[in-house]
Amino acid sequence: MSTTEMTVVAQRRARPLAGELGGKSGRIPAWAYSWGVAGLFGVLYTLLSVRRHDQQLTAGFDLGIFEQAVRAYAHLQAPVTPLKGAGFNVLGDHFSPAIALLAPFYRLFPSPVTLLVAQSVLLSLAIVPLADWARRVRGPRAALVVGFGLGASWGIVQAADFDFHEIAFAVPLIAFAVRALGEERWRAAALWALPLLLVKEDQGLTVAAVGVYIALRGPRRLGLWLTAAGALGTCFEVLVVLPALNAHGGFDYWQQVTGGGSATTGGVTQAGGDGSLVSLLLHVPWPGVKWVTLLMLLAPTAFVALRSPLTLLCAPTLLWRFASGNSHYWGVAYHYSAVLMPIVFAGFVHGLTRLRLRPRVRRGVLAASAAVTLATIPFFPLRELALPSEWTTSPHVRAANTVLAEIPDGVTVAASNRLAAQLVHRATVTLVCAPQPTTTGPDWVVVDATDSRAVAPCSSDAAEAALAGYEAQGYQLVDSEDGVTLLRR
Repeated sequence: MSTTEMTVVAQRRARPLAGELGGKSGRIPAWAYSWGVAGLFGVLYTLLSVRRHDQQLTAGFDLGIFEQAVRAYAHLQAPVTPLKGAGFNVLGDHFSPAIALLAPFYRLFPSPVTLLVAQSVLLSLAIVPLADWARRVRGPRAALVVGFGLGASWGIVQAADFDFHEIAFAVPLIAFAVRALGEERWRAAALWALPLLLVKEDQGLTVAAVGVYIALRGPRRLGLWLTAAGALGTCFEVLVVLPALNAHGGFDYWQQVTGGGSATTGGVTQAGGDGSLVSLLLHVPWPGVKWVTLLMLLAPTAFVALRSPLTLLCAPTLLWRFASGNSHYWGVAYHYSAVLMPIVFAGFVHGLTRLRLRPRVRRGVLAASAAVTLATIPFFPLRELALPSEWTTSPHVRAANTVLAEIPDGVTVAASNRLAAQLVHRATVTLVCAPQPTTTGPDWVVVDATDSRAVAPCSSDAAEAALAGYEAQGYQLVDSEDGVTLLRR
């Protein structure tokens, strides 16, 4: 073999090694494995959520509530949300001042789409630190598996598909924090975790868990301080701030964050035991849907996340959810698991660094992770982007839009749940089945008889009864198309 041929062979053998060390692989720049994948999923989440809104599948509870709060912040007002009740300050419901960061954007673009795009960007941003970490420690192939795995993970996709929620801010903060923990950058991890206290009251428990991790594996004093900040922060928010701002003088979700007793909230029955410690302990692991949730959390990592102590940071969130009597918290629906996905994928990357696997075995693990990701996509909302129905507007939605167009801007409107989300950006909106803030009543009333969100916050029957009540009060029929009825005072 000539010297030239030997040089070529050496260069070819060096290229995979360069990829493993975090350099370029072929012509693909390093940033493409993190920022490129994040950008792709940011676009997919945006398409999914905006089309859902265009199809009138979003609702006053919850998109409308958050839009009313952000709209108030944008006009330098207290975050009062008429959809929750007259003079209701949303900071007395959940302590989420972080959403005020959206106010400047909303002032420029006053639309629910602003919130949906912002959420999509925030959720996709979590991919950046974890995919980049995977590339640095295990090469481009691992980066793609982690990036696409996290981006297509059911917990993140469910959040992108379900209106807007404050936890969108928590997801990237947690991702950057857990990467810093895995790389033993203790101060950076603490700084990324602390802002979680401003996202939602329960996130202080995650801050405390990060503090415990640092205290056990890094500088003890820093860890103990962070643990205290997280635990005391949650206690202060739940016991002092929320009751002070809540119209009822308390924390509205106590009855849901216990395994004992039963209560009815928004028409949903909360089941539990007798409220004793024994009942609570027995309630946490059952029913079996909770084990399904654990399985679904770990399967996308080929269970390698179990080899990392980082995965234990899921415990605080899982414990309060499983201890709750609210069955909505137990499963894989809604947005509740979004904050867990960065943790388990960080555990995946960390586990890969801790395991001494042969290259062939490591490739098998990555293939298993990718296979689970691909297998779960058809069962969760990301699949909808491939359906023709996602890109067509139904006759019912067109009829509803025609009726809504007759409502002028700046008026007060009592609306059914899904129609409320279409009006918040240009009117003062309350739920049609809720008590009205004024004795004169709203200027307009609009109800969609086909609204299927029939349990909470108000059933279809309740909306229809309210509509009949307004007609009895003398409200005049303005229009009625395909089950959408509009009245004017």
